[in-house]
Amino acid sequence: MRASNPLEEKIIGLIEPAAADLGYAIVRVRLSGLKRKRLQIMAERVADGQMGIDDCTRLSRALSPVLEASDPIKGEYDLEMSSPGIDRPLVRLEDFARFTGHEAKVELAIGIDNQRKFRGDIVGVEGSDIRLKHEHGEARFPFAHVANARLMLTDRLIEEDLRRARAAETADAENPDFETPPPVKAQRQKPQRKPQ
Repeated sequence: MRASNPLEEKIIGLIEPAAADLGYAIVRVRLSGLKRKRLQIMAERVADGQMGIDDCTRLSRALSPVLEASDPIKGEYDLEMSSPGIDRPLVRLEDFARFTGHEAKVELAIGIDNQRKFRGDIVGVEGSDIRLKHEHGEARFPFAHVANARLMLTDRLIEEDLRRARAAETADAENPDFETPPPVKAQRQKPQRKPQ
């Protein structure tokens, strides 16, 4: 779910060490487009799960040389850094554990009891299984069967995100060692590639 094809998996393998060195976790990578490709990298700070514009800029500047050196994508492409957002995708088992108690929408690759789509509150994680309370009871399924999952936007989720954002701002203000990159006009970079 972090990647949808082998090329995206390769890109994650290339950029993940550099991101980790800076304190970021790669959430998801997507490559889209036919004529003009777009590489979207979703990331968050490991420390607090936040990802602001300065973080996007910092990570983009760190990953661009890695992508240039390895050149995994043929032709030109746009590089887009983003946060997972409030109604973020749930792509790792630990995402389900982290957001226990919140409402999620889950689609399974392999259904249980003739059902593949669920919407309900995450009850928790047991081993590699996810428990979800929905309108007809409780479902339990292996994380490996999850094809797509994301948090649902609720008032509780918004309030919790605002609290985390305020705490992150306070921590950033108290940490003078954090290097804020110079401002840029946009989050998107357009590496120029020569056709091969």
